Amino acid sequence: MSTAKTGAQDPGLSWCKSSYSSQDGGDCIEVAPTPRAIHVRDSKDPEGPILRFTPDAWAAFVAYARAQ
Repeated sequence: MSTAKTGAQDPGLSWCKSSYSSQDGGDCIEVAPTPRAIHVRDSKDPEGPILRFTPDAWAAFVAYARAQ
């Protein structure tokens, strides 16, 4: 996992919010997948830090979260 500092946004990323997220804001994340990394940010702070995961690490996280 790596992080990008505030202001280091890539305008080429296409961000998606979970269909489980409400339109009221709340505790939501957005993801922007690319072939080499899954980018994750707080939907309430789109200019804030971005976490980057390898596709394998993200798949393991999703599998774990789904099993809970």
